[in-house]
Amino acid sequence: PDDEVVGCGGTVLAHKAAGAQVAIAYVTDGRRSRAFGLDSVAMALTRRREAAAAATILGVDRVDWLGFPEGDWSATDLLVRLRRLTDAWAPAVIYAPSRVDFHPEHHRVAGALARLLAAPPHAKEPIIRIYQVQVPLGAMLANRVVDISAFEETCHAALMAYVSQRGSVLRSLRMKRYAGQAHQLVGLAEEFWELPAASYAAVHSGRPDEWLERYRGCRYLSVTDPAAYVVGRAARRHLRASVA
Repeated sequence: PDDEVVGCGGTVLAHKAAGAQVAIAYVTDGRRSRAFGLDSVAMALTRRREAAAAATILGVDRVDWLGFPEGDWSATDLLVRLRRLTDAWAPAVIYAPSRVDFHPEHHRVAGALARLLAAPPHAKEPIIRIYQVQVPLGAMLANRVVDISAFEETCHAALMAYVSQRGSVLRSLRMKRYAGQAHQLVGLAEEFWELPAASYAAVHSGRPDEWLERYRGCRYLSVTDPAAYVVGRAARRHLRASVA
């Protein structure tokens, strides 16, 4: 919960404005957040309520709360659920996390999705767009940019629905602002690494706990943000070359 708005909230709004149908799958329940001093059960309930509020603001067509306990779930179980969802949705585009991250849950979800996409047959291969959470993709990997300036107010409202995660969502607003400036846009933008399904599967092959590259995310103080774009440059270069 919150990655959908942090990573692609403005783009979801753009899809809806264009008449597309959008569905969100929340894999874990976010219970390991330490915000507000809540215990794990109370935090999971809080995150679910916040996710429901954010999804309403985004105006999505369908929400699937898988609710796996954060940090305590099986990739095989997730694979089964993802297969059911993709069979039901037949998505043309999937927005997903990636290994360009430091969060083990993001890695594990990416690994499960890669296993799904690597297993034929698929009637129609979806396009995969990797979103950034706190770790920027950087100029080496970001090959799709969405101008979300027309949706800034609504995107901001959806982000603020995550009251318990205010610190992390504010960092994402900075990243969206940096993206807009980098691409000489008037307002905010969201960056993605777009890949064919087979390439996403290839990039995320192997066990997530064996992915050894190291990245740094944007943190509380904006003065440290440049480091997030520098640390891991060699790893990003290697990943780009792997699908060239």
